[in-house]
Amino acid sequence: MSETATADLPRDFDGLRALILGQRESLPKRIAQIAAYALDNPDEIAFGTAASIAVSAGVQPSTLIRFAQHLGFDGFTSLQVVFRERLRERNSSYEERLNTLRADEGGAGSNHRILDGFLTASRKSLDVMSRSLDEATLDRAIEMLAGAETLYILARRRSYPVASYLAYALGKLGVRYQLIESAAGLDPEMIAFATPKDAVLVVSFSPYAPATVEDARGLAERGVPLVAITDSAFSPLAAVAKLWFEVAEADYGGFRTLSSTMALAMALAVGIGEARRAGGSRGKRRTRS
Repeated sequence: MSETATADLPRDFDGLRALILGQRESLPKRIAQIAAYALDNPDEIAFGTAASIAVSAGVQPSTLIRFAQHLGFDGFTSLQVVFRERLRERNSSYEERLNTLRADEGGAGSNHRILDGFLTASRKSLDVMSRSLDEATLDRAIEMLAGAETLYILARRRSYPVASYLAYALGKLGVRYQLIESAAGLDPEMIAFATPKDAVLVVSFSPYAPATVEDARGLAERGVPLVAITDSAFSPLAAVAKLWFEVAEADYGGFRTLSSTMALAMALAVGIGEARRAGGSRGKRRTRS
């Protein structure tokens, strides 16, 4: 019986994720392999069969059962329920989320309470980052990014506002950058110019944008150093980045803020600007037509 068998089972995906991450250093090799796959591919875990998941994850079907039992579940089917519930919650419409918030807040003054809810979630996220961020990793990341000839910024979907801010700040600081975005679908052509003398700052959170993961892997395979901002040691970005930051944003009513992610992005941008000013800029300011 696993050491967690007598403990309360996780009631939701966030609780399950926290349980897995809390044990990541002590998980047996094969169980760690399926744990990484599960957090990287939660939709496949939710609706795949034990046989199909085992093939995709590169393990035996019996490993899935051992994985579930290690976490305290009586079998793999019971574990799948948590992943399916996550998918149901994730796919709830924004209208449904708003209705839930309104019902919870109830009537007069609810707009201010909604604001307070997001402020509370933001403070929680910022407090966690303040306690957990490794200063040495921050210093090394700034050094790596500041030394790049061109700094590529890669983020999509919910993470895109972070990329947009970084592009704005780096431009103002005189740092040569390339925001990987194109309405004409020219992202591959932009990425093709990156070399090992450059660096990439990539941002993505679960469920990770497939295009972001694919681009990051391709860049890493070509020797371009990556610094990632993501949410898990099992993130596909953590596996390919030279350095990475774990940022877990708190949510309110199913909506996650970007408070701590944006604070980290601001610190990186200013740190890069300061490092380049102190050491002498290696690149000219990017010009725009």
